[in-house]
Amino acid sequence: MWKEFKDFIMTGNVIDLAVAVLLAGAVGLVVNGFVTDIMMPIVGYFTGGVDFSDMFIALDGKTYGSLAAATEAGAAVIAYGNWINSIINLFIVGGVLFFIVKAYGKVRKKDEEVPAPPAGPSEIDLLTEIRDALKK
Repeated sequence: MWKEFKDFIMTGNVIDLAVAVLLAGAVGLVVNGFVTDIMMPIVGYFTGGVDFSDMFIALDGKTYGSLAAATEAGAAVIAYGNWINSIINLFIVGGVLFFIVKAYGKVRKKDEEVPAPPAGPSEIDLLTEIRDALKK
């Protein structure tokens, strides 16, 4: 059983998947930082200083100064501002992935344009030559 597990883990697909998951996590952190630290302040500036992450509805009907104050008081809240941040994050991630895939496609297209080396004789031609050489 150990040998089967080792063979499974050492296949290229599992290694590729592991690298992809780790890379996706790192890209997610970078994009989240980009959204939080760069995009949201810009969006907030153009919306008159609105901070989406602090938008919420307290279900107990009371008024709280911030989302942190409401959650600290134990109020049930609908944090729709965080959802708006997630939507913006989704669009940014989608845009970044679109441009990465588009650039990758251009690189792949250039690689495919490299002419293939001239084809040698076919298998049938080689077998025919061998047959003729044996007849002699």
